Order: sequence, then structure tokens, then C-alpha cells
Amino acid sequence: MAHNFRTDLAIDWCPGCGDFGILTSIQQSMAELNYDPLEVVMVSGIGCSGKTPHYVNVAGVHTLHGRAIPFATGIKLSNPNLKVLVTGGDGDLMGIGAGHLVAEGRRNSGLTIMIYDNEVYGLTKGQAAPTMPLGEKTKSLSRPNVFTRLNPISLALSAGYSFVARGFSFDMKQLKEIIKKAMSHPGSAVIDVLQPCPTYNNINTMEWYKERVYKMEDDKSWNPVITQDNLKNADEIYAKSMARAQEWGDKIPTGIFYENRALEPFTQRIARNVPNYLTTVPAEQIISTEDGYSVVDGNKTFEDKVIG
Repeated sequence: MAHNFRTDLAIDWCPGCGDFGILTSIQQSMAELNYDPLEVVMVSGIGCSGKTPHYVNVAGVHTLHGRAIPFATGIKLSNPNLKVLVTGGDGDLMGIGAGHLVAEGRRNSGLTIMIYDNEVYGLTKGQAAPTMPLGEKTKSLSRPNVFTRLNPISLALSAGYSFVARGFSFDMKQLKEIIKKAMSHPGSAVIDVLQPCPTYNNINTMEWYKERVYKMEDDKSWNPVITQDNLKNADEIYAKSMARAQEWGDKIPTGIFYENRALEPFTQRIARNVPNYLTTVPAEQIISTEDGYSVVDGNKTFEDKVIG
């Protein structure tokens, strides 16, 4: 049974915003994966991207600025059977939330994290985001940017994410396929999505990107996938992925940079220490009686700790 992942809410992003293409790609990917809306949770932070869960017919949580990832991690670990998608801006996830982005790379819980990358803080009137290059001056800035640029792909790779990719909001066909692969991946995935902000960024426009982006999958020799069968080549594949991540300027690669299918997700690591974790997940365990009292007997829990 095919499900409709659109809601009836009016979408109030600016005309020409790349968020429209991202939203459509998300909705189409979930429909083609034939997900049940009850199996999916979307979590967002603050910013234009934060509105995305309102427009997708799944359970959604609109959280605090920079805190979408730890919130989503709690959801995933409490019920690892859920598909959990995080949507956040480059300012949200690469600025105030950068520490959480790195921490989740180490965990590899099984989240899909989409970075809406337009180089500006769109909701707060176009300040320079962490992905804006040093010296760039958009129409929203009174003087050129004084900070150097963070590279989302390099950061995700070095943090340990087992799936790292980049899409373009106006190539919805490619972006949809990337999202499908990311959400089907057992470990955590990062997708850096290049998009224009027509209101505040007059440099990185749709036309600017279209002149530069190219698809890595068009190169038939490009294979960033690590499996149990080619583990001996894992270091070489990682090095090639990191080198490719440095491309920026006249040519900007899109597609999958890295996919490590051999790396065990965090949920499997927990299951080794908690044998019933995956069969009786925490979210489904009974913790209180019908009267609201805890099912845990505190006296029995601490009886061997009592002195005297």
C-alpha cells in the first residue's frame, strides 16, 4: 500500500528556495521505500529547514537550535526499529550543533542527517553560516565573511559516519536516490544538500551551482563502498573519499563519497551487552502499573546495599 507523505499545511518558504526540492525528494523517497508513516520520525532544529517535519506526514519533532541530533539519537536508541531522519541547516548542524554532529559520527546509531547547505542563516536574515568561505560577501553582509569555511563532507568522514553523500536541491532525482540509500543504510548517514537561498545569498545561486556540480556516479571507476569482502582496501577507499571531499570551486562533486557497510551500528554494539535490546526495545517496555506506580521494587533493587 502506497502512503501519501504530504500534509495539508501551506508551505511558507521563499519562492525559489532549495528547501522545496529537498522536501519533495524526502516525500518521494519515503513513498518509493514504501515506508509506513508510523515507522518514521523526523526531527529538526531551528531555521528554515526546521519547518520540514511540518510538511511530511510522519511523526515529527521540532526541537531546539543545534539539539536535533541528540534528541533524534534518544528516539533511535529507545526504539531502533524506527527510521529517524534529522533535517537541519548548515548553521544549526555545523555551528551550535557541531559537537553533536561529531559525537553521532562516533556512535553510528543509524540516523539519517540532512544538512541544508546554503551558506547563510536564512531565518535570521542572512548572516554567514559555517559553510561560507572566507572573504565571501553576500548581499546580506555589511562586510566580507571573516571566518574560514567548514567542509561538511570532510567533517562527516573524519567523525566516523559510515555513509557520507552530497546532493543538490535542484537535482531531485539524484537526491531522492541518495536519501533512499541513506535511510536503508544500517549506520548513521550524512547528506550535505547544496541549495540556493534566493533571499540572502546572491552568489551561490541555482545557476551558479548548475554550472559546477557533477555526479561522481558518472565515473564508472568510482566505488566508495566498503564491505566484508574488501575490508583490506578500507584505508585506501577512505583516503580516496577524503581526497574527493576537497574538491570545491569550478567543479563540485555530488553523489556518495563513502559507504561503509562493514561497520557495526551502535544498536548492534548495545545488543551484545543487553541481549534482549533489539527484541524488547526500551520504548515498548512496561515501566508502570495502570495506577502509575513503578513496576520496579526499589526495596529489592537496593536490599543488598543496605548497611546495618
